[in-house]
Amino acid sequence: MKKWYGGALVASLFMLLVLRYVVMKNPVEESYLMNPFSSNATNPLEWVHITGSPTVQYPVNASQVISVDAIAFSLFAQRNLSEGEQQSLFTWNLLKNLINHSHALPNGVEAIKEAESAWNSLMALVQEKKLGYANDNSSKKAKEKQCPHFLNKMNATEPDKSDYKLRVPCGLTQGSSITIIGIPNGLLGDFRIDLTGEALPGEPDPPIILHYNVRLHGDKMTEDPVIVQNTWTIAHGWGEEDRCPPSTPDKNRKVDELDQCIKLVSKDDNRTVSPHSHGSRKSSVGLQGVKYFPFKHGSLFVATLRVGSEGIQMTVDGKHITSFAYRETLEPWLVSEVRISGDLKLISVLASGLPTSEDSDLTVNLEALKAIPLSHQKPVDLFIGVFSTANNFKRRMALRRTWMQYPEVRSGTVAVRFFVGMHKNQIVNEELWNEARTYGDIQLMPFVDYYSLITWKTLAICTFGTEVVSAKFVMKTDDDAFLRVGEVVASLSRISMTRGLLYGLINSDSQPHRSTDSKWFISPEEWSEEKYPPWAHGPGYVVSYDIAKAVYNRFNEGRLKMFKLEDVAMGIWIDDMKKEGLEVRYEKEERIFTEGCKDGYVIAHYQGPREMMCLWQKLQETKRARCCGDP
Repeated sequence: MKKWYGGALVASLFMLLVLRYVVMKNPVEESYLMNPFSSNATNPLEWVHITGSPTVQYPVNASQVISVDAIAFSLFAQRNLSEGEQQSLFTWNLLKNLINHSHALPNGVEAIKEAESAWNSLMALVQEKKLGYANDNSSKKAKEKQCPHFLNKMNATEPDKSDYKLRVPCGLTQGSSITIIGIPNGLLGDFRIDLTGEALPGEPDPPIILHYNVRLHGDKMTEDPVIVQNTWTIAHGWGEEDRCPPSTPDKNRKVDELDQCIKLVSKDDNRTVSPHSHGSRKSSVGLQGVKYFPFKHGSLFVATLRVGSEGIQMTVDGKHITSFAYRETLEPWLVSEVRISGDLKLISVLASGLPTSEDSDLTVNLEALKAIPLSHQKPVDLFIGVFSTANNFKRRMALRRTWMQYPEVRSGTVAVRFFVGMHKNQIVNEELWNEARTYGDIQLMPFVDYYSLITWKTLAICTFGTEVVSAKFVMKTDDDAFLRVGEVVASLSRISMTRGLLYGLINSDSQPHRSTDSKWFISPEEWSEEKYPPWAHGPGYVVSYDIAKAVYNRFNEGRLKMFKLEDVAMGIWIDDMKKEGLEVRYEKEERIFTEGCKDGYVIAHYQGPREMMCLWQKLQETKRARCCGDP
């Protein structure tokens, strides 16, 4: 036994020495395959070849570190992909330095690590299909149900079960809703609605994007009925509670222009309570005060959670009750399940407006929707990069059918690409991959698509606009912005300025939001000055080639300040260039509307797929920029 133990110890020490030697020789560097396209090191199609990058380790938790080389190997190693499939990875292969700077923005480390896992799973599935492991007929049938437009369940309560779960396979998107019909019952009538995400590998419980807790008999803080909203993650536990009614009046802020909590206490002592209010309770603050509460023990309710741009709204029996602002890294696209539990007789659950991809086999005008192939012989005057998230299938299709049909785009003088991060859900990533192969207009990002990382997409757009195509101008916009491409091109022609240009709705007198309640909160550590330099609003702005090129070069040199507000970040970068001698022209475009549509627009923001189609139809019929709803 002792001889065996001694032999094992010697063998273990020998293996450690071998492993150390292998690591010192940097096997990651030697594992990359040769570029299948060209030996030209400046070719943007080249698969990355990492040399000399330090093996920096970032802590994830007390027992885990992330190796830069290990992630680089997974994300950027050569894959057995066709030339068509690699079209969506042009920018991906030029963003390898994000790994070394992933700590510069909130959640950057986690986003890259999670993207590595998602990418490996997707590539494994792609290779399985290529090898014929997946049956084509069964795959096609499964595809029809992978991302359904709606889900419903009648008579949802099951015997001997106190909770119910509804799987949401492809997440939620703006406009999605979940309607619950039920009756509070049991001893207390308290119940909970949780929107949960996917648990990461090794984690026992999934994150809770929204915890909606109805307490009919109050809690430790109050004897009155109360609604408590919150979030939970394994890393941070429970967040700060949002209470309705709020514990202090100043806590009742706006989300999507709606109150975080409606004023439940009536100012009218003689107020008659509607029969739909399910009764009333005497207020503890006055003998005659009447308090309305939307839920009542034994009474039927119809409650709808609706996804907005800033948060999730709850209406009960048609009346808005609460709003809940999204919290960092807990965004609606992450939702994978609805969980309902507590003292509740659940009658039905309906999820509608869910993100679903379009079946390209049934698309009659498919060729007209595909991107025009890039050509080195034909110069690009304007490159437009569009921010989009993985499950925003409908928005991308609406853009393809509307302003991406401008003659300038179809001729190739203007190129448009969507910039989309990875999703944590494999079904969504598979649908996104199929969409990218079909239309050729998607650039995948090597990170998970958290809102705090949108500045990386701005960097990616500058990278594509200068390193993949050499465009005279580079533009950023969103997938909910309707863009009059012809008018933008005409405006740039009138300006006749090809260097040092920032064109858009310029803001020259703005200050950082210092309130922690603000979606755009910026701490003094992030930006210490009282004002920002001039910047252009995010729904649409244009920079000249030299600025976009400088952004890419400065990033690779480690001289680009990362700032989580992407449009302000561009203003900061340009201001730094200005201090170093660049002559900058700020060209203000008043016809860019950041909060909807006004007649005569160049860009109209916050437009859904239906509004997109309507605006396009009006342009075709009237040749004028008229908003929808106008005669």
